[in-house]
Amino acid sequence: MNIHYRKLLPGESKIYRSIRLESLKKFPESFGADYNEALKTEKFRIEYDIENELAERFVVGAFNDGQLIGICTFVKDEYGRGNIYQMYVKEEYQGNNIGLNLIQKVIKEAYNQFKNIEIYLEVKNDNFKAFKLYEKAGFVEVDKSEQDEMDSNIMMKYSHS
Repeated sequence: MNIHYRKLLPGESKIYRSIRLESLKKFPESFGADYNEALKTEKFRIEYDIENELAERFVVGAFNDGQLIGICTFVKDEYGRGNIYQMYVKEEYQGNNIGLNLIQKVIKEAYNQFKNIEIYLEVKNDNFKAFKLYEKAGFVEVDKSEQDEMDSNIMMKYSHS
């Protein structure tokens, strides 16, 4: 495998859309979006963001010999916090640290642009594989008192200590 990681370029919004739809179809329980609803969406917000190269909203892709095999999206919110969304690696490439490398590249890119920004993500409380990956990448669970008791997600914060 010849894997490299970089931000998606404006002309790559269509390949982003394709892999995003694949992620929703194959792992519907892992994401907060619905595949059938997504199919009806003419253009995702992130597609616009990729095309316009917005600093505060970007997607890092993992490429194997030019083919997009994984994505990880970063969004700086209105509170100045960074959020990681849409972490996905094609099934046949999972287990090769591609997800970990994607997250690390997103964190590095975010810190290059926004210095000491706080970075968060959410993971479904029954997605143990993803939870372990995020821990390995340096995320720690946010104090439960700060989370909604009814929420089925676990909030995690990047700790670069």
